[in-house]
Amino acid sequence: MKIPALIMAGGKGSRMGRPTEKPMTPFLDKPLIDWVINAVLTSQKISEFYVITSANTPKTEQHCQNKNWKIVHTDAQGYHEDLKQAIKKLDWKGPVLTMPSDVPAITAKILDKIIVDFEGCGKDFLAVFVPIENRQKLGLSISSTDEYQGNWYTVSGINIINGTKILDEGKTETAAIITQETEVTLNINTTKDLEIAKQLINKAKNDVR
Repeated sequence: MKIPALIMAGGKGSRMGRPTEKPMTPFLDKPLIDWVINAVLTSQKISEFYVITSANTPKTEQHCQNKNWKIVHTDAQGYHEDLKQAIKKLDWKGPVLTMPSDVPAITAKILDKIIVDFEGCGKDFLAVFVPIENRQKLGLSISSTDEYQGNWYTVSGINIINGTKILDEGKTETAAIITQETEVTLNINTTKDLEIAKQLINKAKNDVR
């Protein structure tokens, strides 16, 4: 199975407290969004991708156009509304991988594993969660959380959804992956998160040498 992907890059990114659009925030040698798209481009399980932009992110949109990456411009009504608008515009009725533009450590290998797990789960929705204590141990912010089977987790922002179901507004059966992988844990919400992620990735590079 190969499925399409949407990279969410239309939010205000207000928690970063920077004038730079969040997807365009420099991270080591390139913008945050470039790290994410590199993983998508090298995935064996992703058929195509679009970047979701809005009036909040004109520089990101221009950057994507310069790279010849396909975009869907949405109305900046919020994460879920923009996601639904993009899926409706694209008329995608099957599984769709959705992910934020601020997980710079993500890899194609992990994305492919998530898609394989979705194939076997038999549900319409697969969420990827990280234990709250994992982010706390690294000194990362705790912002978006969700409950699954009686426990609370931090939201990675990486999900697979059924395009038809999300537009129907009906109840969807949900499965989840609970992961402690650093590549998924490093979701950048604040300037402090950004600096911690840089340090961890640089350390990992040095350890490999």
